[in-house]
Amino acid sequence: MRKYNIALLPGDGVGPEVTKEAEKVLRSVQQVVGGFEFDFQEYYVGNKRYLEFGEVLPEQTFQDCKAADAILMGAIGLPKAGMKPVTDKSGTEVTGHLMFKLRFDLELFAGVRPIKSFPGVPSALCGKDRKIDMIILRESTEGLFSSYGGGGVVNDVCAYDTQIITRMGTERVSRYAFELAKGRQGRPADGRKLVTCTHKGNVFRSFAYMTKVFNEIAEEYKDEVSSETTMIDAITLLMTQYPENYDVIVAENAHGDIISDMAAAYVGGMGMAPSGDIGYEHGLFQPSHGSGPSIAGKGIANPTATILSGKMMLEWLGRKNDDPALLDAARRIDQAVYDTFMDGVRTADVSGTASTADFGAAVIRNLEKH
Repeated sequence: MRKYNIALLPGDGVGPEVTKEAEKVLRSVQQVVGGFEFDFQEYYVGNKRYLEFGEVLPEQTFQDCKAADAILMGAIGLPKAGMKPVTDKSGTEVTGHLMFKLRFDLELFAGVRPIKSFPGVPSALCGKDRKIDMIILRESTEGLFSSYGGGGVVNDVCAYDTQIITRMGTERVSRYAFELAKGRQGRPADGRKLVTCTHKGNVFRSFAYMTKVFNEIAEEYKDEVSSETTMIDAITLLMTQYPENYDVIVAENAHGDIISDMAAAYVGGMGMAPSGDIGYEHGLFQPSHGSGPSIAGKGIANPTATILSGKMMLEWLGRKNDDPALLDAARRIDQAVYDTFMDGVRTADVSGTASTADFGAAVIRNLEKH
């Protein structure tokens, strides 16, 4: 039996609540499928820890995460009294000390953010039962976020940050995008496999360079996957009007961060939005939402995004380790979540009445049916 060590980082706010349900689902699918075993090791990280000990991510915990087969995280970020953010001496939130340490030092360059509609879940878009199934792929190690820990303020009259786009960074995230598209069913509108690169290359040289490198990689895949480039301002309109026309969208770090949150509203909100920060050797999986301090401890947070992040973790581990049992387990979780929504079980954020634990239990029941 193959054993996988999973670093569990519940984090702040609703993080422990949604992570608990995802862990239950993973333990259940382990029993249903068999052939593998998870060894969960839990670590105390986040803003609450910073307020207690002055650090969000101890060095030993980072090393343990690095040594793990994968990392599953809840949510990071907890304000102080009065809902003021926890900041360091530079005035930026300490949350970044954890996220960017993991992303940068573990080379987690591919921020994979699936946007998929589920039955009965209300959408911010007009029209019923729109078929939405796209991935927003956020390059997670450079772009505007290259300035994290840098930048500066000059005489309290101006401030600056610098964007960096490299050939290596663009090549690897573009190839990842095309490989993702090869394995998908294509865009919902017509089944066409398509990678869209969004940018602002008409104004900024860094984005013009990004599209140049993207087009070079697109040429390598032209017989299998179509490609296009679209301005970032245009795609916010087009994604909203015609989300069915998109399959995989690759974006610079900050742009990807913004449009993936916007797109989550198409499928019910942040509670429906899983993600994976993925590299060649390491993978971190977490819901795209924040820590929800206003609802923490009430048992009403939507665990869907975290459960589906766990599913993504299984897919990544299965491919990386050539383990068909994990791939089967991922497929079963996806189906169980779908069946749960078909059964009408929904949390309050998507017009339901189920508690966090109720939803997790319903997913496990559906897992055990098959």
